[in-house]
Amino acid sequence: MQQILTQEASPGRAMEALEWAVQRAERADVAPPGTSAEVRPSPRVISGSPADFRAAASLYLPDVRKLLDRIMMSEDAEAGLDALLESGALAAMLPEVQAMVGFGDGEWRHKDVWKHTKQVVRQAVPRLEVRWAALLHDIGKTRTRSISPTGEVHFFGHAEVGARMFDKIDRRLPLFTKEASLKGSIRFLILHHLRASQYDASWTDSAVRRFAKEMGACLNDVLDLSRADITTKRPEKKRRGLKQIEELAERVLQVQAEDAVVPPLPSGIGDAIMKAFGIPPSRRVGEIKRGLEEAVEAGEVPSHQDAEVYLAFLRENAARFGLV
Repeated sequence: MQQILTQEASPGRAMEALEWAVQRAERADVAPPGTSAEVRPSPRVISGSPADFRAAASLYLPDVRKLLDRIMMSEDAEAGLDALLESGALAAMLPEVQAMVGFGDGEWRHKDVWKHTKQVVRQAVPRLEVRWAALLHDIGKTRTRSISPTGEVHFFGHAEVGARMFDKIDRRLPLFTKEASLKGSIRFLILHHLRASQYDASWTDSAVRRFAKEMGACLNDVLDLSRADITTKRPEKKRRGLKQIEELAERVLQVQAEDAVVPPLPSGIGDAIMKAFGIPPSRRVGEIKRGLEEAVEAGEVPSHQDAEVYLAFLRENAARFGLV
């Protein structure tokens, strides 16, 4: 049976369907003034079978990826995603995305995840890692929905589940295998897409500093995805959400600027450690300083204090720092 399916599969048909989806996304079906109607692509749906798309992915994976990227980065990515759905490409290649279609907006009174996802993609800045993460950030919701006794809908752990689902997608359809950095960024964004929205004004500078360090090179992408993830129809709620993300971004810059001028630990802390604990100049002193910096970032001890504050912290945690 498998041999028959393979022989009958038409990868060319699948590629034609993907090209049609790209045309939908890039609005090629809207002819500019003075353009003959004959050059417009056909409005009919061009579809393929699951076997067609599997064969295309097997034979022409780089070309498949290029077409999908064009859809993700297009002017009307929503139309392109709908075209992928209509053509059968989603069901065949990204069933985890297909599963979001119609998931919600009904009996359980939570927003339709597919509609939300398409809006997030449209609102996302046109950077490849952010657009792909926007498409995949909520795939874990289909596996994690729970209903409380009071009827509240929850998706506990959906970011973590979504990141593991992304790993499985990449093993099945290795779209990003040859681009380890892009693959890692997309996974990171799926895993951490909720982090910025958890911010509130009560965060200490240490908490902001720790957040920025944990986000690392993906900091701006995380903030941009969080902005795009706000899809509420209530203007005031949207305004508050965007303001919250902007405040976090400003505080990150403020803390980084302060740290660049005045390091979190006081000048001469290394000499103070050597004198207080009888340690000669060595690598060990540097290791203790790094441990103190990590404690500051974790909020265990405040930054920009006198040396005695940090020496007292070391005495209280002598075993942890190997000072007993």
